[in-house]
Amino acid sequence: MLEFDRQQMVLHHLRINGSGNVAELAQALGVSPSTVRRDLADLSGRRLLTRVRGGASLAGVQTEPDRSRRVIAQEHEKRRIGAAAAHRIVDGSTLLISGGTTTEAMVPFLAGKERLTVLTNALNVANLLSSYREITVVVLGGILRHEEMSLLGPIAERTLAEFHVDVAFYSAFGIDADRGLYGAHALEASTDRSLLACAASVIVLADHTKFEQRGPVRLAPPRAIDCVITDSAADPEVLAGLRSQGVEVVTC
Repeated sequence: MLEFDRQQMVLHHLRINGSGNVAELAQALGVSPSTVRRDLADLSGRRLLTRVRGGASLAGVQTEPDRSRRVIAQEHEKRRIGAAAAHRIVDGSTLLISGGTTTEAMVPFLAGKERLTVLTNALNVANLLSSYREITVVVLGGILRHEEMSLLGPIAERTLAEFHVDVAFYSAFGIDADRGLYGAHALEASTDRSLLACAASVIVLADHTKFEQRGPVRLAPPRAIDCVITDSAADPEVLAGLRSQGVEVVTC
């Protein structure tokens, strides 16, 4: 088993159970206790878990809420953001749509657009796009992160390199006017950075709650963002800070 897969399984176990000891993790993964201890030390160093006596816990670690809860959270705001994002798309464009419930909300507003090619690493986004036969859909390969239905790793990153992308629509875990974009999972960071770097223009879709979150991973500085589309409840001071960094900010 690859280290990436093994550590994903460790984190999945902790999300379900809240904690786990070295012996039960070793048995579940079919590896030695020493291998588990190395993985726990690595994940702890990246602030993805907390070491406790004999094992690890997620207590005290800021993590993403379960996806089923995120889908219904700020649902109306996400629809408005999705509509505003789709309004900016030019016929004939090649787009990248990342995983996330906010980017997912823009898909229905692509109806009527012509000659679009859409790349995505999100199986839920690809499934929604399957209803639009006029859109060419490219699903990036990679290792499946089951909780998010997203594809990660070097296969996805190599596939991205084969395309010219006009606009990337990205849904962030957190955003800060001074520090830029935050991610919730270090294991996703490389793929997320490739998604952000692949396009001529980057548009971040973020409801107002994303300005209140800080994840363990810094993905990109503000200068890497061309535009942020958010809802009217976002903190005006934070939005002013983004504008001062040269980021276009659209509220809806």
